[in-house]
Formats: sequence, structure tokens, C-alpha cells
Amino acid sequence: MLQRILRSVRVERSRDTRFSTSLEANGERKRVVIIGAGFGGLSAAKALGRADLEVTLVDQRNHHLFQPLLYQVATAGLSPADIAAPIRHILRDQKNTRVLLDRVTGVNAAARLVLTASGASLSYDWLIIATGARHSYFGRDDWAEHAPGIKSIDDATAVRRKVLLALERAETETDEARRKALLTFVVIGGGPTGVEMAGAIAELARKSVSRDFRTITPHCSRVILIEGGSRLLASFPETLSARARHGLEQLGVEVKLSGRVTAITPTSVQVGEDIIPAHTAIWAAGVQASPASTWLRCACDRAGKVLVNETLRPPGHDNIFVIGDTAACPNGKGGFVPGIAPVAKQQGRHVARAILMGRAEPFRYRSFGNLATVGRRHAVIDFGRIRIHGFLAWLLWSVAHIWFLIGFRSRIIVGLNWAWNYLTFGRSARLITGYVAPDFIEERMTA
Repeated sequence: MLQRILRSVRVERSRDTRFSTSLEANGERKRVVIIGAGFGGLSAAKALGRADLEVTLVDQRNHHLFQPLLYQVATAGLSPADIAAPIRHILRDQKNTRVLLDRVTGVNAAARLVLTASGASLSYDWLIIATGARHSYFGRDDWAEHAPGIKSIDDATAVRRKVLLALERAETETDEARRKALLTFVVIGGGPTGVEMAGAIAELARKSVSRDFRTITPHCSRVILIEGGSRLLASFPETLSARARHGLEQLGVEVKLSGRVTAITPTSVQVGEDIIPAHTAIWAAGVQASPASTWLRCACDRAGKVLVNETLRPPGHDNIFVIGDTAACPNGKGGFVPGIAPVAKQQGRHVARAILMGRAEPFRYRSFGNLATVGRRHAVIDFGRIRIHGFLAWLLWSVAHIWFLIGFRSRIIVGLNWAWNYLTFGRSARLITGYVAPDFIEERMTA
């Protein structure tokens, strides 16, 4: 009897969510436009690959990026091509899918049009918005120049350049105070990205490059991780947060909790009244969603995420789905699902299935665990009742990330790189790009 009641409730709730996937009256196939080729958008596109639909995937970059390993590009552990692949190559076998390199500037929901920077208008029958998120400096956007974050390959290579240039300049710096500031690296934000970045910089500065320099020793560099909360990795259990902090401190990272950053300049970071001389600051403290809520003129949370219902649609937009970091999706327990890659991938497949089946059903996130690495031999994993830390957790973290990389070649290259790094502490991607030494500039100007 209970099962019949629940079934009837589901039927009543889904009556207004049904829609047709049949051909239009003129015989043309219906159109699906996907904005963003991140985890969510790409998963949706691949799930619709064999459907009798016209699928258009729009992104302002030509590649899909495996963001969880972006910090390794920023710390010279991997090259950009190891964690990125051209979108067209990924979808080359999907005859119903076209890829557009363009930037979306707005959505006309009434006319069912997506507006782009090139002036093109893309009509749609269903729209999937998966535009991700960008950095949030909590109203202090002037800090972005001095404390860059990492959300793209350009961001990661810029941070890598900043870190490596600091080491190069410290090698020949004769002023002791300036040299200490050059060798001080401050990471702001104690979430997974901040913890992983701090650990990677500590290994780079203390282990990987010290043998290549003549005046920089393993104990010259100082890495500081600043977190505004009372503990690291707030989404993890307290025991694993403590383990992560202990692992970072073993690497030589100074952890400062309950610290509020009040100022960032090119040469310092101020935490409360304490001024830390540092030429390298990296932001990992907050994110801001894309302007999708402005496009749709709908409600959003404080981070700009579109407030969607359990079917991943904003109220009043039956043919629009918003997924991934762009959406604030209820988890059924009074909160929201986390903004991580597995959620976006599951949501992408979910909305594709809704389009194919002709009805939208509630999304339920299936968690396979929460992972974060602290260094080359230490990670923490939360499987719910099972919690793992240390070397075994690091092995599981490594296998999981290699497995979810797109392409057999990327998996092999990353696996070999990690094996080499583990054995030798080598960082094969220590390239400073986009920079010319000042004396070369002067010589070229006087020539």
C-alpha cells in the first residue's frame, strides 16, 4: 500500500514535467544547446551523442579541462596538455553534435535564443547551462592582480610563472629581507584546492628545486596556508581535517587558522594586524558562479548560483536545466549538493536522460567519497563510515584521478609522471612562459 501511495505521488509530481522529444511539425530535429564544456556540459553532450537531436556545445575555450589536477600544472608537476583535451576531438564521433568556439553573453528565454559575443543567436528547444564558476574575492577584486587563483590553464601557467620567477630572483638576491619575501609563499583558503596547492608548493620549493639552485636550500622557503575558519577541509570530518593539517606541517607548511586576510599587496599579505612579507600569494578561498542568474532573471544564492528545484530547473523555465557549479541544487536534507566534479558529471547525465525520456525526475546525488591529497605520500578520504588517511589514501586518490582523466594517452602520461616524481622528486614542467628577462628587453630596444 505504501509503495502505491509513493508511486502515485511521483506520478502527480511529474505530470507537469513531461515534454515531448518527438520531431517538430516541419520534420526537423529538435535542438539542444549546451553552454559550457566542463564536467557537466561534456557529460550531457556525450549522453546525447546517439539521440535523434541536434546538439550544439558552446564554450569560450576549445578544450575540456580536468580541473582537479590544475594545481599540479601550477606547481610544475604536469604540463597543460596532460590534463586537457580538445573538445572537438572528444566529440568527433558524435555526428549529431557540433562545437562552437564562442562566448555566451545572454539568454532570451522567451524567444528560446542563446546570444553570443560573435553576434550569433542559437535557437533551442532545451537549454543546458553548465558554465561553472570563477574566483570570488568577496568584494575585493583589486586583490586578483596580486593573489591569482587557478580556474583555467592560463591561470595555472601564470601561477607557475609567478612561483618559479620568485625562486629565480631569490637565487641572486643579495638583500636578505627581500630574499626571504621572495621565498615566502602564501596560500589563502583551506579547502581542498588550498590544501593541495600548499602541499605541492612545499614539495616543489623544499625538495624538487633545491638541488638545482646554489643558494636555495630545503629550509630557505616558507609556505603559509591561511584559513578563515577554525579548521582545514571544512567539508571533511574533524579527524581527517586534523590529519591533513598534520601532514602539511610535516611538509613544513605553516597553517594559520581563524585568520582573516585584510590586505594584499605585491609584496605582502596582511592577516588581521600581522603583515607577512611575501611576493607570491595564491587565492583559493572562494568562488563566484557565472552570470547565468542574470541571463535568466531568476533567483540565486550569495555566490551567484542559480536556485534550481530538484529536477535541476529554475522555477518558470521548464525547458532549461542548470547544472554543476552554476546551480544551487537541494540535497533533500535542507542543504545543497557540493560543487565538485562528480556532482556535475552525474547532473549532466541526469538532464540528458530527462530529455531523452521526455520527463524530468528529481536528481539524487550518489556520493562515492570525498578526497583530498596533502602531498606525494599523504591524502585523506571520507567514504562516510570508512575514513582513510596516509599512503593508502594517496594511492586511492591517485588511481581515482588517473581513471577519470579523458583519454588513454593522458592516463599513461600522468601515471608515468607521478611515478617519476615519486621516485625522484622531479618536476619536469618547470617552464617559465610568457616572460622575457628585463635585460633582454633593454637590449632589443637599443638595437
